[in-house]
Amino acid sequence: MGEKVLIEIIKETPYWIAVNKAAGVIVEKNPYESFTVEGQVSAHLQQKSKKAFVGIVHRLDKVTSGVLIFAKKRSALKKLNRQFEERTVQKIYWALVEGELPSKADQLDHWLVKDSQTKQARVVDKTEKGAKKASLLYKILAVRGKIKLVEITLLTGRYHQIRAQFTAIACPIIGDLKYRQEGDRYAKEIALHARELTIKDPQKETVRHLTAPLPAQTWWNPFRDIL
Repeated sequence: MGEKVLIEIIKETPYWIAVNKAAGVIVEKNPYESFTVEGQVSAHLQQKSKKAFVGIVHRLDKVTSGVLIFAKKRSALKKLNRQFEERTVQKIYWALVEGELPSKADQLDHWLVKDSQTKQARVVDKTEKGAKKASLLYKILAVRGKIKLVEITLLTGRYHQIRAQFTAIACPIIGDLKYRQEGDRYAKEIALHARELTIKDPQKETVRHLTAPLPAQTWWNPFRDIL
Protein backbone atom coordinates (compact mmCIF):
# COMPACT_ATOMS: atom_id res chain seq x y z
CA MET A 1 0.00 0.00 0.00
CA GLY A 2 1.36 3.43 -0.94
CA GLU A 3 1.87 6.34 1.43
CA LYS A 4 -1.28 8.29 2.28
CA VAL A 5 -1.16 11.74 0.70
CA LEU A 6 -1.74 14.59 3.16
CA ILE A 7 -0.39 17.61 1.27
CA GLU A 8 -2.46 20.70 0.47
CA ILE A 9 -2.07 21.50 -3.22
CA ILE A 10 -2.18 25.18 -4.22
CA LYS A 11 -1.67 24.72 -7.98
CA GLU A 12 -0.59 21.88 -10.24
CA THR A 13 0.35 21.93 -13.92
CA PRO A 14 2.02 19.29 -16.13
CA TYR A 15 5.37 20.97 -15.36
CA TRP A 16 5.25 21.91 -11.67
CA ILE A 17 3.27 21.63 -8.46
CA ALA A 18 2.94 24.17 -5.63
CA VAL A 19 1.89 23.04 -2.15
CA ASN A 20 1.14 24.71 1.17
CA LYS A 21 3.88 23.28 3.40
CA ALA A 22 2.87 22.64 7.00
CA ALA A 23 5.12 23.92 9.78
CA GLY A 24 7.03 21.13 11.50
CA VAL A 25 7.63 19.11 8.35
CA ILE A 26 11.02 18.95 6.65
CA VAL A 27 11.25 19.46 2.87
CA GLU A 28 13.73 16.84 1.67
CA LYS A 29 13.76 13.08 2.08
CA ASN A 30 16.45 11.90 4.50
CA PRO A 31 17.27 8.81 6.60
CA TYR A 32 16.02 10.43 9.82
CA GLU A 33 12.56 11.69 8.81
CA SER A 34 9.73 9.31 7.93
CA PHE A 35 7.43 12.12 6.74
CA THR A 36 8.65 14.85 4.35
CA VAL A 37 7.08 17.22 1.85
CA GLU A 38 9.16 15.69 -0.94
CA GLY A 39 7.89 12.24 0.02
CA GLN A 40 4.29 13.43 0.04
CA VAL A 41 4.63 15.13 -3.36
CA SER A 42 6.23 11.97 -4.74
CA ALA A 43 3.39 9.84 -3.35
CA HIS A 44 0.85 12.17 -4.95
CA LEU A 45 2.51 12.09 -8.37
CA GLN A 46 3.04 8.32 -8.27
CA GLN A 47 -0.71 7.87 -8.15
CA LYS A 48 -0.59 8.72 -11.86
CA SER A 49 2.91 7.58 -12.80
CA LYS A 50 5.29 5.28 -10.90
CA LYS A 51 8.22 7.00 -12.62
CA ALA A 52 7.17 10.51 -11.60
CA PHE A 53 9.96 13.09 -11.39
CA VAL A 54 10.14 15.35 -8.30
CA GLY A 55 12.61 18.21 -8.49
CA ILE A 56 13.30 20.37 -5.43
CA VAL A 57 13.34 23.99 -6.57
CA HIS A 58 13.77 25.74 -3.21
CA ARG A 59 13.37 25.06 0.51
CA LEU A 60 11.67 26.38 3.62
CA ASP A 61 12.85 25.83 7.19
CA LYS A 62 11.22 22.90 8.95
CA VAL A 63 9.48 25.26 11.38
CA THR A 64 8.12 27.50 8.59
CA SER A 65 4.89 27.03 6.63
CA GLY A 66 3.76 28.26 3.22
CA VAL A 67 4.22 28.12 -0.55
CA LEU A 68 6.66 25.51 -1.77
CA ILE A 69 7.12 24.62 -5.43
CA PHE A 70 8.45 21.40 -6.99
CA ALA A 71 9.26 20.68 -10.63
CA LYS A 72 7.63 17.71 -12.36
CA LYS A 73 10.03 17.76 -15.32
CA ARG A 74 13.80 18.27 -15.51
CA SER A 75 13.37 21.09 -18.02
CA ALA A 76 11.08 22.93 -15.58
CA LEU A 77 13.52 22.36 -12.70
CA LYS A 78 16.32 23.97 -14.69
CA LYS A 79 14.24 27.04 -15.56
CA LEU A 80 12.85 27.48 -12.06
CA ASN A 81 16.27 27.03 -10.46
CA ARG A 82 17.62 29.77 -12.70
CA GLN A 83 14.90 32.16 -11.53
CA PHE A 84 15.84 31.59 -7.89
CA GLU A 85 19.55 31.91 -8.66
CA GLU A 86 18.99 35.18 -10.52
CA ARG A 87 16.66 36.44 -7.75
CA THR A 88 13.78 37.20 -10.11
CA VAL A 89 11.36 35.36 -7.82
CA GLN A 90 9.39 37.56 -5.44
CA LYS A 91 8.99 36.08 -1.96
CA ILE A 92 6.46 37.51 0.49
CA TYR A 93 6.18 36.21 4.05
CA TRP A 94 3.74 36.88 6.86
CA ALA A 95 5.02 36.79 10.44
CA LEU A 96 3.64 37.41 13.90
CA VAL A 97 6.08 39.37 16.04
CA GLU A 98 6.29 40.91 19.49
CA GLY A 99 8.04 44.12 20.46
CA GLU A 100 8.05 47.66 19.10
CA LEU A 101 9.00 47.98 15.46
CA PRO A 102 10.89 51.13 14.37
CA SER A 103 7.98 52.25 12.17
CA LYS A 104 4.85 50.97 10.41
CA ALA A 105 6.89 50.19 7.29
CA ASP A 106 10.65 50.16 6.80
CA GLN A 107 13.68 48.37 5.38
CA LEU A 108 15.95 46.27 7.58
CA ASP A 109 19.60 45.85 6.64
CA HIS A 110 22.02 43.65 8.59
CA TRP A 111 25.16 41.63 8.01
CA LEU A 112 24.88 37.92 8.77
CA VAL A 113 27.12 34.91 9.13
CA LYS A 114 25.93 31.32 9.37
CA ASP A 115 27.05 29.53 12.54
CA SER A 116 27.38 25.88 11.55
CA GLN A 117 27.62 24.68 15.15
CA THR A 118 24.40 26.26 16.41
CA LYS A 119 22.71 26.23 12.98
CA GLN A 120 21.81 29.87 13.39
CA ALA A 121 22.43 33.12 11.56
CA ARG A 122 24.30 35.71 13.62
CA VAL A 123 24.10 39.46 13.10
CA VAL A 124 27.65 40.80 12.91
CA ASP A 125 29.67 43.78 11.79
CA LYS A 126 30.13 43.90 8.03
CA THR A 127 33.89 43.59 8.46
CA GLU A 128 33.62 40.09 9.98
CA LYS A 129 34.89 37.29 7.77
CA GLY A 130 32.12 35.63 5.80
CA ALA A 131 29.55 38.34 6.55
CA LYS A 132 26.82 38.74 3.93
CA LYS A 133 24.36 41.59 3.68
CA ALA A 134 20.72 40.74 4.38
CA SER A 135 17.93 43.13 3.42
CA LEU A 136 14.15 43.00 3.62
CA LEU A 137 11.13 45.28 3.52
CA TYR A 138 8.36 45.03 6.09
CA LYS A 139 5.01 46.64 6.81
CA ILE A 140 2.56 46.13 9.65
CA LEU A 141 -0.75 44.75 8.39
CA ALA A 142 -2.60 44.49 11.71
CA VAL A 143 -2.11 44.69 15.48
CA ARG A 144 -3.89 42.55 18.06
CA GLY A 145 -2.81 43.43 21.60
CA LYS A 146 0.96 43.02 21.79
CA ILE A 147 1.17 40.96 18.60
CA LYS A 148 1.73 42.44 15.15
CA LEU A 149 1.07 40.80 11.79
CA VAL A 150 3.90 41.85 9.52
CA GLU A 151 4.24 41.40 5.76
CA ILE A 152 7.84 40.87 4.67
CA THR A 153 9.34 41.12 1.19
CA LEU A 154 12.78 39.57 0.92
CA LEU A 155 15.39 41.55 -0.99
CA THR A 156 18.07 38.93 -0.33
CA GLY A 157 17.86 35.23 0.45
CA ARG A 158 20.13 34.56 3.43
CA TYR A 159 20.00 31.63 5.84
CA HIS A 160 17.40 32.27 8.60
CA GLN A 161 17.38 35.89 7.49
CA ILE A 162 13.93 36.90 8.71
CA ARG A 163 14.32 35.16 12.06
CA ALA A 164 17.73 36.70 12.75
CA GLN A 165 16.87 40.21 11.59
CA PHE A 166 13.69 40.57 13.62
CA THR A 167 15.40 39.15 16.69
CA ALA A 168 18.17 41.73 16.19
CA ILE A 169 15.65 44.58 16.56
CA ALA A 170 14.03 42.97 19.63
CA CYS A 171 10.91 41.87 17.73
CA PRO A 172 11.23 38.07 17.70
CA ILE A 173 8.82 35.86 15.79
CA ILE A 174 6.20 34.15 17.94
CA GLY A 175 7.26 30.60 18.80
CA ASP A 176 10.86 31.02 17.65
CA LEU A 177 12.57 29.73 20.78
CA LYS A 178 15.76 28.98 18.86
CA TYR A 179 16.45 32.68 18.42
CA ARG A 180 14.94 33.77 21.73
CA GLN A 181 17.46 31.49 23.48
CA GLU A 182 14.89 30.18 25.93
CA GLY A 183 13.22 26.90 26.87
CA ASP A 184 13.10 24.17 24.24
CA ARG A 185 15.14 25.73 21.45
CA TYR A 186 13.90 23.13 18.97
CA ALA A 187 10.25 24.13 18.64
CA LYS A 188 8.56 22.45 15.68
CA GLU A 189 6.54 25.45 14.54
CA ILE A 190 6.93 29.23 14.47
CA ALA A 191 4.61 32.01 13.27
CA LEU A 192 6.41 32.51 9.96
CA HIS A 193 4.46 31.78 6.78
CA ALA A 194 5.64 31.94 3.16
CA ARG A 195 2.48 33.72 2.04
CA GLU A 196 3.16 34.40 -1.64
CA LEU A 197 5.59 33.34 -4.35
CA THR A 198 5.70 35.00 -7.75
CA ILE A 199 7.41 33.08 -10.55
CA LYS A 200 7.50 32.96 -14.32
CA ASP A 201 5.79 29.79 -15.51
CA PRO A 202 8.52 27.59 -17.06
CA GLN A 203 6.07 26.33 -19.67
CA LYS A 204 4.09 29.40 -20.75
CA GLU A 205 6.42 32.21 -19.57
CA THR A 206 3.46 33.90 -17.89
CA VAL A 207 3.68 35.37 -14.39
CA ARG A 208 2.19 33.19 -11.64
CA HIS A 209 1.21 34.49 -8.21
CA LEU A 210 0.97 31.57 -5.79
CA THR A 211 -0.68 32.25 -2.42
CA ALA A 212 -0.80 29.92 0.59
CA PRO A 213 -3.76 30.10 3.01
CA LEU A 214 -2.86 30.67 6.65
CA PRO A 215 -2.09 27.58 8.73
CA ALA A 216 -4.55 26.19 11.26
CA GLN A 217 -2.33 27.07 14.26
CA THR A 218 -4.31 29.07 16.80
CA TRP A 219 -1.85 31.98 16.98
CA TRP A 220 -3.07 33.07 13.52
CA ASN A 221 -6.76 33.14 14.57
CA PRO A 222 -6.94 36.82 15.64
CA PHE A 223 -5.77 37.83 12.15
CA ARG A 224 -7.99 35.70 9.91
CA ASP A 225 -10.49 38.54 9.54
CA ILE A 226 -8.10 40.60 7.40
CA LEU A 227 -8.01 37.99 4.61
